[in-house]
Amino acid sequence: MILPSKTEGQVKWKSPSNIALVKYWGKYGRQFPKNASISFTLSNAYSITQINYTHDPARIKNLVVNFTFEGKSNKAFEDRIISFLLSIKDEFTFLSNIALNIDSENSFPHSSGIASSASAMSALALCLIDIKQKIEGKTLSKLEFTKITSHVSRLGSGSASRSIIPKLAIWGEHPSFKSSNEYAIQVDEFLHPIFDNFHDDILIISPNEKSVSSTAGHKLMDNNPYAEERYKQANERLVHLTESMKIGDIVSFGKIVEDEALTLHALMMCSDPSYILMEPNTLHVINLIRSFRQKTKLPIYFTLDAGPNLHLLYPDGIKKEVESFINKELKTFCHNGKIIKDQIGNGPEKLL
Repeated sequence: MILPSKTEGQVKWKSPSNIALVKYWGKYGRQFPKNASISFTLSNAYSITQINYTHDPARIKNLVVNFTFEGKSNKAFEDRIISFLLSIKDEFTFLSNIALNIDSENSFPHSSGIASSASAMSALALCLIDIKQKIEGKTLSKLEFTKITSHVSRLGSGSASRSIIPKLAIWGEHPSFKSSNEYAIQVDEFLHPIFDNFHDDILIISPNEKSVSSTAGHKLMDNNPYAEERYKQANERLVHLTESMKIGDIVSFGKIVEDEALTLHALMMCSDPSYILMEPNTLHVINLIRSFRQKTKLPIYFTLDAGPNLHLLYPDGIKKEVESFINKELKTFCHNGKIIKDQIGNGPEKLL
């Protein structure tokens, strides 16, 4: 038996976070969502992952991983990555004979409710598929590469499946869309020109790690008394949201997005045990945003992920007015005045 030759090299990918407009909260099986979701892919909130690898079946007889986060050892992250890699060895047999030196970094605080697992796990998946191509000497088409990386990303973090897709992504089976539970799809046909260069300014109310992880939060939906109605509601809202986006009805868009954000956190409060991830300043800023919108009639809206930090959504045409509002009224409620200026992005980027 002739063993494959030794292969070694280096890959590096940058992958963005995303912000769900219609949320998924609750899952089953191997990272399948209980309802479909839709998200904007971001640009400036991202993870960068670099892997130096050696694949040598003659000498390496198991999976060897050395992981650092922003140049420092992080045992919790390393354990999660090893667990993930072991879980996909059935699909990626080369993981049985490889040494991986992995370093990852974020442009934003991890575990604070900005979908850091989405950007981190999608960046890792991109690196893995890139390595697989190099080891096997095969090059996937762009469509195949996107599909398989979205699938692998999902196995690490459900929302990560959407980070692979530029601009606007749907993940989860839905009767009105050609979508799948296995991977996310691109749906730019619903993007009216008003959403060109659409902004998402992330207000860092707190950089602290969440008291309840998203994994635990999803699990608590299993016994949530409102779960089934919620899944039905989310799928209905997804239809209404895409209809409003397609015709540029930003008022209807904004209402659904805000309702979705508050529904997500209401589900947390209705869980057993119940928990609250919003901070006092989260609620204060929400009231300021609503008051400003009512006073100015400007289309500025908020959403939240599973954490206390607010995403401020608005079209490019009112950028100056919103910047003034943020600086005068909102910045003081952000941790150290921290705000990530973001907008709709074009998906991952290969750096090496």
